Amino acid sequence: MSKSITKHLVVPVANEEDARETARVLDSYEYGQVTVVHVIEKGGGVPDKLPLEQAELRASDVFGAFRGFIPEADTETAYSRDVVAAIIDVAADVDASAIAFHPRGGSRLVQFLSGDTALKLITDADRPVISLPEQTENK
Repeated sequence: MSKSITKHLVVPVANEEDARETARVLDSYEYGQVTVVHVIEKGGGVPDKLPLEQAELRASDVFGAFRGFIPEADTETAYSRDVVAAIIDVAADVDASAIAFHPRGGSRLVQFLSGDTALKLITDADRPVISLPEQTENK
């Protein structure tokens, strides 16, 4: 028996601009349930990048930007040193059929230096990963 790859998507977003662009692109396709996830990176023995209250406020703003296009989206905030592992864990927790993301730009050098999160997500995920295109046609 086959199952729909887009029955329940987990969609990671990093910031408000990423959330808006990802939701805009995703909304031009058919999909089932959507859970948008924002990972608050923890320092792990060093100071966090942002104070917790500020990071949680940013997550709220990110979710609001996404819901501007897809108001029915569920939200999850994850706290982790490992962004990719956190996304995969959320996907497992909500029993997602796939993970869909909109790759952010950057030169190959920037991607190499940052560890290329997209590549890690594609190679480490235990379920299908869908890369949304840069441009889409209107519905």
